[in-house]
Amino acid sequence: MNDKQIHILIAEDEEFNYLYLAESLNDFNVKLYRAKDGLAAVEICRETPEIMQVLMDIRMPVMDGYTATKEIKKFRPNLPIIAQTAYAMESDRERALSEGCDDYISKPIKRKDLIDMVAKHAPLNCPLREISESNQ
Repeated sequence: MNDKQIHILIAEDEEFNYLYLAESLNDFNVKLYRAKDGLAAVEICRETPEIMQVLMDIRMPVMDGYTATKEIKKFRPNLPIIAQTAYAMESDRERALSEGCDDYISKPIKRKDLIDMVAKHAPLNCPLREISESNQ
């Protein structure tokens, strides 16, 4: 593919949720990475400077998403981290933001909302674009 790709880490322990997010972004200029727990998310962000944003599940094994976010922000303070959680109350959004997340999306995640959120946090020099099959 000729277009620049947006490198996104999906921190998600549930297989179905990961597959849904990956499939939702399949038609766009993204390269996906996966972490199945918060500790793995921290390690991948530390070892992969190409990552441009993180979709962070809050409830994960080993290390929860809030703790992982705090750890990542210590060495990548400008990396956009989007909390994704089944909790949908306003207080949950406020907590995600106060814990260091840059944005918040509630489950079940609608494809359009996901695309809008990824586009919002895409680097200016690498906007989210649909890719045609001839470019893949």
